[in-house]
Amino acid sequence: MTQSDSLNRPYEECGVFGVWGVPDASALTALGLHALQHRGQEAAGIVSFDGERFHQHKGLGLVGDVFGDSRVMATLPGTVAIGHNRYATTGGTHVRNVQPLYADYEFGGLAVAHNGNLTNSATLKQALVKRGCIFHSSTDTEVFIHLIAISLYTTVLDRFIDAVKQVKGAYSLITLTPDDGLIGMRDPLGVRPLVLGRMPGYEQGNGGWVLASETCALDIIGADYVRDIEPGEIVVINNDGLRSLRPFGDQGGRFCVFEYIYFARPDSVLEGQPVYEARRQIGCELARESAVEADVVVPVPDSGVPSAIGYAAESGIPFELGIIRNHYVGRTFIEPTDQIRNLGVKMKHSANRPVLAGKRVILVDDSIVRGTTSRKIVDMVRAAGATEVHMRITSPPTKHACFYGIDTPEESKLMAATHTLEEMAQAIGADSLAFVSFDGLYRALGHANRAEGARRYCDACFTGDYPIELVDKEGKLVA
Repeated sequence: MTQSDSLNRPYEECGVFGVWGVPDASALTALGLHALQHRGQEAAGIVSFDGERFHQHKGLGLVGDVFGDSRVMATLPGTVAIGHNRYATTGGTHVRNVQPLYADYEFGGLAVAHNGNLTNSATLKQALVKRGCIFHSSTDTEVFIHLIAISLYTTVLDRFIDAVKQVKGAYSLITLTPDDGLIGMRDPLGVRPLVLGRMPGYEQGNGGWVLASETCALDIIGADYVRDIEPGEIVVINNDGLRSLRPFGDQGGRFCVFEYIYFARPDSVLEGQPVYEARRQIGCELARESAVEADVVVPVPDSGVPSAIGYAAESGIPFELGIIRNHYVGRTFIEPTDQIRNLGVKMKHSANRPVLAGKRVILVDDSIVRGTTSRKIVDMVRAAGATEVHMRITSPPTKHACFYGIDTPEESKLMAATHTLEEMAQAIGADSLAFVSFDGLYRALGHANRAEGARRYCDACFTGDYPIELVDKEGKLVA
């Protein structure tokens, strides 16, 4: 993926995974990370604990690239392990930023894997550096490492709670310690996901525990879903079993609504809501709200597929795979000249000409960020012979930047923030353009309207209603 590509649509935050009390914990963690690959493709890492020592391996690239060698897995023994897939939202793509981060303390080792973004990391980092803390990475996750180190509390768990009470932002964490075992947590508003599972055998009391960003990671290792970790909840998993703490009380929840639109895998279930069904229902709402005469409904793969199925079913217009995605495209391996960059979309998507030629086409996609990719896809469909191209988007217009762990450009570079709907349609070359309404989005998620649904979800990228204080932005300290 080129840098220019990464700014043309929102990209995932990160994926976290942890297991406790299972043989070959690192191998299961690698499988879990493989299922969470969609949440981050830049790097992967695993830290394991064998009862006496920590072991770690990290690298740039996909999970299969980093952990595909059995000799690497042999260096990660133990029945406890945590892992991380990285998509950089803060800090650059360097090995020093690859998680889990590990540190040796006076009480022993500690590793932490983090999904999300801290909105006061730059402010905290400035204060920590003044106290003499030395940072070895540019990721906001390292703030947790130093806050735990300087805490005056005695136990590791109390130090952990002391640290998380000082940070602001959207995050899910999995921490590995010698005595407390696994510690999992979601931020007080539960913006980022984290689910709890158990391995087979738990009915007899000998099954291991699993923490993961999504339920699809439980499925790949045969674990049973138990429940979602609640907003602000800390779970501690060790030889004494599972213990739950709620140091923040009940502050409600503002789960990221974009998980349903784009980020999560369609076979996951988050907050009790099947992602596939949510996307299909959004497509149905789009068909009701913005019907247009056409011959075929075509998804922009992959996130547009369930919604296009819903749109086709509701409208009665046939669903067709008019665009084929190349699933084997990784980073751009050719020098990105202007000519190659302009051909980049064809590396990822190609037109299915027999389906499109001579047809009025409805294209269903998840979002428009800068609009560059949408323009290329519309042009590709027209070049394949489509007589009309109508774009339908399964999210409201993205008008605001995300500060909670999603890679989006600043507002001045978001097309919906600087163009009217008509201007956007003209800019991407579509005959018509429509976004799902706020009420339509929340109806698809089982709520009467946005007024009801917005009390449960964060939709700041659409509305500018940021539920968590943007400390660094307001103080002009942006890491």
